[in-house]
Amino acid sequence: MTNKGGISASPLPKAGNVQQPVSNSRLKIACSNCNLRELCLPVNLSMGEIRQLDAISHLKRSYVRGDYLYRSGGKFQSLYAIYRGSFKTQVLHEDGREQVTGFQMIGEIIGLDAICTEHHACDAVALENSEVCELPFNKLEALSRELPSLQRHLHKIMSREIVRDQGIMLLLGSMRAEERLAVFLLSLSQRFAARGLSPTQFQLRMSRQEIGSYLGLKLETVSRAFSHFQNSGLISVHTRSVELIDLPGLRAFIGKQH
Repeated sequence: MTNKGGISASPLPKAGNVQQPVSNSRLKIACSNCNLRELCLPVNLSMGEIRQLDAISHLKRSYVRGDYLYRSGGKFQSLYAIYRGSFKTQVLHEDGREQVTGFQMIGEIIGLDAICTEHHACDAVALENSEVCELPFNKLEALSRELPSLQRHLHKIMSREIVRDQGIMLLLGSMRAEERLAVFLLSLSQRFAARGLSPTQFQLRMSRQEIGSYLGLKLETVSRAFSHFQNSGLISVHTRSVELIDLPGLRAFIGKQH
């Protein structure tokens, strides 16, 4: 995931919220040669089966920070595997406030929210320069019927999303502010570790305000919680660079305040 879930290529020119065209030199890298395939694909697919998946995947698409991968209400056509970078998903309240519903990083698949209604229920916005592999769902669904291992993997991905949503409900319903932040940082640590990155040193690609929106906290509360953890020797923070100094201490902190 270079930087922690970021992109190693030189910055792309900003062009508002318009998707960047893909140059001829940046044609798709086949799933069979992708270093992320064990994260977003079943590890037990044969090379022949992976080539079948290669055939349905579209060219990689590049986005810069602030670009929309898809918008709420948009017609569902594809799932997207994040090849580089990271995204946030958000919904817009009637009063105009944005509510962050998730942060997605390299190796994860997004767009699952639209399978039921065939329209996206949220916006997906790039948090940094990013690339995705587009997987047309009708072709992916047809192929999964031929490849049971692929179908099982898609079911696991959907189940993981349900479990994550349930975890957030528990987080918002039963934990105090500093516990919520501790769980959030530990979750990021686990996700980075699963990608072969440092579980204790990483960059936060989201702002404090976006973290607060996700955790149901005010910006000032998030800032105080970060300061408390730093003063307690649990973490070290410099702008968006975070070092988790005491993982056991962070874990032990959860539940202490009740």
